[in-house]
Amino acid sequence: MNFEPVQAPPFTRLDAWFRSPLGEEVVRLETESVRRLLANTFGYYLIQVGATNSFGEALASSRIRHRIQVPIEPSDALEPASIVGLPDQLPLSSDSIDAVLLPHTLDFSANPKAVLGEVERVLIPEGRVVVVGFNALSAWGLRRVLWRSPGRMPWCGRFFLAPRVEGWLVELGFDIEVREALVFCPPIGSLRGRRCARMERLGKRFWPMLGAVYVIRAVKRVATLTPIKPVRATPSRLLAGRAVRPTTRGTGHA
Repeated sequence: MNFEPVQAPPFTRLDAWFRSPLGEEVVRLETESVRRLLANTFGYYLIQVGATNSFGEALASSRIRHRIQVPIEPSDALEPASIVGLPDQLPLSSDSIDAVLLPHTLDFSANPKAVLGEVERVLIPEGRVVVVGFNALSAWGLRRVLWRSPGRMPWCGRFFLAPRVEGWLVELGFDIEVREALVFCPPIGSLRGRRCARMERLGKRFWPMLGAVYVIRAVKRVATLTPIKPVRATPSRLLAGRAVRPTTRGTGHA
């Protein structure tokens, strides 16, 4: 009787891929971008949901006082400041978090829109979210389509278009502040060297929509509602000592 080997959870395998030669170079570029986008973000609480071990430098460089990881699965390698929870059911109070980092969390979640909905719930007004994801419209996205590798990282993830993710954020009440494109070299060999460095410079300038990775920063906006004063009922006028008979016209009632 044959049994298929049980695979580790996707975020655990993603962390392992980030330790490979190609994954290390990808996460290096992503960390630089996340560090830039978090540089001017302040507050008390920053949480990272999903992949945990590879973005420690980006979190450590943040000016936000408390940095908390929210992994999907418990592990002996977790940092002390960790809370295990599902990305679409965060064990956090509403309007309590200043910033959220989603490093490829949408790529490996069953319901990415629900994840963003939870992020909107836990963020304070004017709180910020930084989303990192693989771009479907890229050489990496083409590699995923042409040579499907079930279970193999990162090709088993769901690659989205950056405008689609931005559309979800706007629907939830976010304003898009920044979008950066990274990793313009194809997933062959190393991403280091003069050739890839030149492709990074040219890609960011001339064809940013083709980067293999997008990084989006958005801010949660809360609409200011102007309360409408209730209309006071006008007392019945008296004509010659008699009350005016009320009319039913326009009330919708017979």
